[in-house]
Amino acid sequence: MQQITGINHVGLRVKSLSVSRAFYEKLGFVFLVGPVGPEPVAVMEHPSGVNINFILNGSESSTLNMLMDIPEKHTGFTHIALEINDLEAVQLELEKLSMPITEGPITTPQGASFIFIRDPDANVIEFHLPAP
Repeated sequence: MQQITGINHVGLRVKSLSVSRAFYEKLGFVFLVGPVGPEPVAVMEHPSGVNINFILNGSESSTLNMLMDIPEKHTGFTHIALEINDLEAVQLELEKLSMPITEGPITTPQGASFIFIRDPDANVIEFHLPAP
């Protein structure tokens, strides 16, 4: 379909707006609006244009990411990949923010590199440095 021009936003189910908002603000996201709508939803956006919709109805009892943390592999989106321009700087910033790297760094044979972290609801975030 040639009419698609990009990704408009990513939807993440979360338990707490205040906890998620504080976490993503540390990554440079800015709160826009919310909660709004029947779900309800809150919206944050990064200056790069990446937009995240928080669906504010996550189960308080849930501690696992159903797509990543159990042996049975359910279908669905497993992570968001944020493109970066300096992996070393991102690693240092994450360390300063006390956000542990859960996987990586990994470098592909073509030269792309990436690391992964988890948000407070165990959603996976990849920081992706494209191959030179």
